[in-house]
Amino acid sequence: MKGRDISGRKVLTGNVAAAHAVVLCRPNVIASYPITPQTSILEQLYKFSAEGILECELINVEGENSAMSALMGAAACGGRVFTATSSNGLAFMYDAYAFAAGNRVPIVMAIAMREQVSPQCVAAGQDAVQVKDQGWIQLYAESCQEILDMIIMAYRLSEDKDVLIPVNVCFEGFYLSYMSQNVNVPSFEEVEQFLSPLKEMKRTVWSLEEPLHFSSYILGNLFMEYRHKHTAAFNRAKEKFEEINRDFAAQFGRNFGGQIEEYRTEDADIVMITMGAASGTAKSVIDEMRDGGLKVGLVRIRMFRPFPKEKLAEAVKGKKAIGVIDRNVLCGWDCGHVFLEMSAVQNRFKLQIPMVGFIDGLAGADISEAHIGRAIQTTVAAAEGKETKEVTWLALE
Repeated sequence: MKGRDISGRKVLTGNVAAAHAVVLCRPNVIASYPITPQTSILEQLYKFSAEGILECELINVEGENSAMSALMGAAACGGRVFTATSSNGLAFMYDAYAFAAGNRVPIVMAIAMREQVSPQCVAAGQDAVQVKDQGWIQLYAESCQEILDMIIMAYRLSEDKDVLIPVNVCFEGFYLSYMSQNVNVPSFEEVEQFLSPLKEMKRTVWSLEEPLHFSSYILGNLFMEYRHKHTAAFNRAKEKFEEINRDFAAQFGRNFGGQIEEYRTEDADIVMITMGAASGTAKSVIDEMRDGGLKVGLVRIRMFRPFPKEKLAEAVKGKKAIGVIDRNVLCGWDCGHVFLEMSAVQNRFKLQIPMVGFIDGLAGADISEAHIGRAIQTTVAAAEGKETKEVTWLALE
């Protein structure tokens, strides 16, 4: 396929940047169902198809469950596939979502994240954390540029013969999905070169020439073997992602840091941990506080599943305090998902660092500079041994 050149520096929304990335990776099958705020990804892909830039099978389905089911078949037969969803669409495809992971079919799916109901809410959130343990790799973007780059890297990761796990590229809807930013779009030839190692890899596919069972009904120890191999592939995916990030940086000159990104952490006394679009705001606040003499740094989680526990333990080792800002809620623990994960990291690596958590930005609310400043000051207080709440809901106090 010879697509018309779409490369160059452009001003794109996150959704349109995602569509550009998908086209550049030359998929064979796309199946998706519209839902706010991901719909414009699908609209842009259909536009590319009408213009002759995208040549692939576009399947009009009656819902998200059917979209994922169609892609499982296409991927199992060796195709490169894509879909996108949000919120209730993600919930509607839940059984097929888990089915895809368990069968280790390489699928790339963008999630323009928004809150799940109820109460009824159509606004930004991090709903993807609700399916974090269903066997998909989850990557979280900070910017429109990273959305584009991360989708390209996701294909390289998902289709690697040592991984073969579906990948979510997650970004906050209504913020990044509709936000326009400066995006550098590579050429078809550049992306083909980056993905070229996949051509040398032979993956098992469903075909008449080499018949095999697909998704057989299994019980007991054989099921355990499936899970064990899936977990092993998850562990391989972490180092594989580091390698992919290095290759991407070498070819395109953009380095996002692998599983995590560290920002001004080298000499930091305290470290804030974020995930997603608010990380850029946090960096601005950290710069201001650095100018005032406070040694504070940031660790941004890019790969949430598998959780980068080794990288995070190394990043926070020796710090005086940790502050975790979550844009999600873990019911039953009165904290966010990342806070609980970091508690497990502290226990696993025998760290004893004071840690405080913060919940903010739910239902499209801003995680503002003022709120981040308060979170940093509370983390400083924890470093000084002062009494602090374990978790603070910033917008409510």
